[in-house]
Amino acid sequence: MTQPQAAYTGWQIYRRLLRYTVPYWRIFLVALFGMLLFSVTASAFSKLIEPMVDGSFINKNKATAHWVPMAIIGVFAIRTLGTFLSDYGMSWIARSVVRDLRTQLFDHLLRLPTAYYDKAASGTLVSKMVYDVEQLADAASRVVTVFIRDSLTVIGLLGLMFYQSKNLTSLLLIIFPLLVVIVTYVSRRFRKLSHRIQHSMGDVSTVTQEVIDANREVKIFGGHQHEKQAFGVINAHNRRQFLKFAATNAISTPLIEQIVATTFAGIVYFATQQNITPGEFMSFVMAMVLLLQHARRLATINSSLQRGIAAAQSTFSFLDLPIEQDSGKRVLERVKGNVEYRNVTFRYHENSELVLDNIELTINPGESVAFVGRSGAGKTTLVSLLPRFYELSQGQILIDGVSTQDISLASLRSQIALVSQHVTLFNDTIAHNIAYGALENTTHDAIVRAARAAHALEFIEQLPEGFNTIVGENGVLLSGGQRQRLAIARAILKDAPILILDEATSALDNESERLIQAALNEVMRDRTTLVIAHRLSTIERVDKIVVMEHGQIVEVGNHAALLAKEGAYANLYQMQFASKN
Repeated sequence: MTQPQAAYTGWQIYRRLLRYTVPYWRIFLVALFGMLLFSVTASAFSKLIEPMVDGSFINKNKATAHWVPMAIIGVFAIRTLGTFLSDYGMSWIARSVVRDLRTQLFDHLLRLPTAYYDKAASGTLVSKMVYDVEQLADAASRVVTVFIRDSLTVIGLLGLMFYQSKNLTSLLLIIFPLLVVIVTYVSRRFRKLSHRIQHSMGDVSTVTQEVIDANREVKIFGGHQHEKQAFGVINAHNRRQFLKFAATNAISTPLIEQIVATTFAGIVYFATQQNITPGEFMSFVMAMVLLLQHARRLATINSSLQRGIAAAQSTFSFLDLPIEQDSGKRVLERVKGNVEYRNVTFRYHENSELVLDNIELTINPGESVAFVGRSGAGKTTLVSLLPRFYELSQGQILIDGVSTQDISLASLRSQIALVSQHVTLFNDTIAHNIAYGALENTTHDAIVRAARAAHALEFIEQLPEGFNTIVGENGVLLSGGQRQRLAIARAILKDAPILILDEATSALDNESERLIQAALNEVMRDRTTLVIAHRLSTIERVDKIVVMEHGQIVEVGNHAALLAKEGAYANLYQMQFASKN
């Protein structure tokens, strides 16, 4: 996938991030008021040093000795209030921005085309949701807080210092061009390393996700050492990137401090040549110390800022990916189920080989059609084009004479039920897994009837909590056959006029298969059914069998006619029959 944000400058990316804070401008004004209070107190405290030293200690003025401590207490009370308003206000905004971005990312995730998921690693996607977005919280809160609050403080302190001694302050400002050069170089370094860290975190998430999903294969095929070594390489790379980041951060801050300290030493020397009181000098020094402290804080936010910009670039690149095309405007009532493939040609990418080549096929309402052929023949792709999981390269698919391109995706998919070979269940109750999504308002009685028709009721009633049993992540607490029967119950409950069965009995034992096959025969009645078949014994009674080779239809007919023809279907059938014996 392209990364649209790659050509953008850091400021353009950060400005886009800051636009997410606009809805919370009222809270920002409160936080800004807190920053102003905080910045004023630094200059006020520095100024109080002058009467404290000259009046209290040198001149022994009792009035000054009384009011200066009270003023200091008041200044820090105001500082406390300012700190709370700014820190909490900006944190509130930051967490709201993270929430909004995660919501937007998740919504975008739901609307991406199937082709994207075919190539994307799930671990990388999870890393974007968890790691990348979290980096934005710091960039949207602490970075903004420090930048505004400490900049205002620095400006106030500089003003006080200029008022006290223009010559000494001018000496301090000489170092600024050198600091700008260092900060600019470090910024570029931080951003480059932040990108590398994000990629390495995605690799860590991907490998971890693969091992979790394939834990049984790892165990049975002795993959422990291989996976451990592969993860070790990725983990070591991740460590190196973090250490490079830490090294850059560790050297940049002390280097800046060394330059500032050298300048400070020069200021102390030249101050002894000036005609100023001890109180004025101490006030100037306090202002300078506070200025350097806040300037150092401004320097340290650079790493967080660059990490946030890199995370924002990754996040916005994902949000800029094109979603499913949904240009269709037609909304269909319940269709009869006539399906036509007209000159359908398909390839996954513009320069890739043809997967389907000039497919012509008509399926009548209520007809059951099975698609068979060797692996890679194109049967799954052909059926996947009907609900527009992929977009046609050429040709048309029509339902009741209406092109699927002219039908809205929601309306099109509402006409279709699916039972896949790879059953997907959600970490929820059995009832919610059957009545999933648009079916969630279905009555409990209807759920029970669907479960009974799918022969799932017998095992559901034996569970301690029945339909309220939590099935675990992807139904891990159920057997393969039980998961398959819940998927069939879901399709039965939807009661769509078009049904897609992708080897729907693949996970069942012989007894369960017999029961489910009987249920499927009942469900298929008066519905247009497209069956992707690998075991030919399950499709002997369908109305029509379509045999595919190399993305083309080579034979069409019923089971008996195709066997009698002694062609491609007969060869497939004989191969399977021979393998069973």
